[in-house]
Amino acid sequence: MNEVVPVNKEYFFDETAIVSQTDLKGVITYANRSFSKISGYSISELVGKPHNIVRHPDMPKVVFEKMWNTLKAGQVWNGLVKNLRKDGKYYWVNSEILPIRDNNNSITGYIAARKAASREDIQENQETYKKMLQAEG
Repeated sequence: MNEVVPVNKEYFFDETAIVSQTDLKGVITYANRSFSKISGYSISELVGKPHNIVRHPDMPKVVFEKMWNTLKAGQVWNGLVKNLRKDGKYYWVNSEILPIRDNNNSITGYIAARKAASREDIQENQETYKKMLQAEG
């Protein structure tokens, strides 16, 4: 079982959001310092890697299917995500992901901003995600 990382806002977030940007395939093109700190990866280890480098195995696949369908449709996606750190510990974040558009209104990538999830949100979603994982079989 993985160990949870206590979210200390001053240490992990430096009073800023965790921000990353990806191309259309979900490969990280930008990661801020807060993302590097919370994930345990250096920025150079993150950039060029698929964003699912931090995907925790407890996250149901259907959550990400819905996320991708929403984003590809040009809409904003919001959700609670459990992520896996490089050291095997984990952290929960509230995520908001937006499509990035060029001058022709074509989607060219995605930008995500995340913040620490509340205990209530974690408890509520943890049970839902467990049931979803069991249904995936």
